[in-house]
Amino acid sequence: MLAFVAATALPTACLRWVPPPTSSFMLQRRLAPPPGRSREVHWRWVGWERISPHAAVAVLASEDQRFPHHAGFDLESIADAVEERSRGGRLRGASTISQQVAKNLFLWPGRSLLRKGLEAWFAGLLELSWPKRRILEVYLNVAEFGDGVFGVEAASRRFFGKSAASLSPDEAARLAAVLPSPRRLRADHPSPWVLARSAWIQEQMAQLGGPAYLRTL
Repeated sequence: MLAFVAATALPTACLRWVPPPTSSFMLQRRLAPPPGRSREVHWRWVGWERISPHAAVAVLASEDQRFPHHAGFDLESIADAVEERSRGGRLRGASTISQQVAKNLFLWPGRSLLRKGLEAWFAGLLELSWPKRRILEVYLNVAEFGDGVFGVEAASRRFFGKSAASLSPDEAARLAAVLPSPRRLRADHPSPWVLARSAWIQEQMAQLGGPAYLRTL
């Protein structure tokens, strides 16, 4: 048990200051791509100061609006998801950004109890050893925004021909809108669903207070 704690806690703590050289999801793409997909990965790390605040607010509005206030697990969203399922609705995820960073950085896709348990463990480590802004910075750099396109910098250059620092609110919202299914949805050629989702995200960004919301991190 002590060896497991040391083997997971020490690298996690180091990544508070050192940019990750890659992620588990990127490695899996390179080594064992999905059927019909290439091994090619587009990725470029950029620091917090080189990311448009609109991009940060957009993913918060889309993925985890209570991110500044929870400790890695959004109990309200989990309760809502369970209640919706009990009423016959579809089973939906309630993962926080911390959980998604844990999964993308260290783990693999899937819904097994082992994977979910490890996800919870790493999410707890991230919350204990990283500030909220660092968790969000890493999420923006490792999330998949397109088929084999990881991180907001690579996505911004590929889909909009500009750096992540120059993203407009609309462009940031479109990138956030494809996060549920980045291999099927397109930010540069948005479907009606993506456009509707993007409009909703922009409304949520305004309700949160725009870039000023980032001061709560």
